[in-house]
Amino acid sequence: MPESAHAQPVVGIIGGMGPEATVQLMARLIARTPARDDADHVHVIVESNPKIPSRIAHLVDGTGEDPTPELVRIARNLERAGATFLAMPCNTAHGYAPAIGAAVGVPLLNMVELTTARVQALVPRGRVGLLASTAVHKTALYRHAFAPHGLQVALPEDQAAVMALIQRVKRGDTGPAAAAELARLAASFGGTIDCLLIACTELSLLTFALPQQPPWVDALEVLTEAILARALPTVGAVVADAT
Repeated sequence: MPESAHAQPVVGIIGGMGPEATVQLMARLIARTPARDDADHVHVIVESNPKIPSRIAHLVDGTGEDPTPELVRIARNLERAGATFLAMPCNTAHGYAPAIGAAVGVPLLNMVELTTARVQALVPRGRVGLLASTAVHKTALYRHAFAPHGLQVALPEDQAAVMALIQRVKRGDTGPAAAAELARLAASFGGTIDCLLIACTELSLLTFALPQQPPWVDALEVLTEAILARALPTVGAVVADAT
């Protein structure tokens, strides 16, 4: 259904990877919308399904069930429910973005492409420290996205520690100690990077502890802003009408 058929765009969120990252995206959308009343907020349809087959098991271990059919099912359900565009707050799952996009008639905001553009604007032809799941590294999602722009990927020395921290967040540990561990992992790159990229939406819950240097980009924040940019023209008109 075309966006023109709606009073405002409707975002469909393919969620549950993980559940708290999905909630964090929604919370950021609410916090960053210049709303004066309920009606000023973005129309959101969410399917938060933590039972989507493991992307890690499929991409890294090579033994898990392919999550593509479930991701496509959710995308089609959201489209049928009235979503005029889709968003997926999981970097790893963007390995399946081409299949999702081909299965629906509405656009999928590609968080990897959007984040790459943000990083390039910040540090053209720079060296980017990448904190992400092992599956993101194995599939070279960001390495492939960066290559045409002259951006280089720097990987952490202790990827096991990164995965351990991601699992801590999935268990609900998002407190100061976990945030301090993210800051430690960021600092482990030393002076070898021009920019840090938080490319796991679990880690996005801990960015409050990151120092300003080196400059950093949070892929979940980029996705939040892209959703609002698509919806805000109408939202802004609603706010203006209320004045």
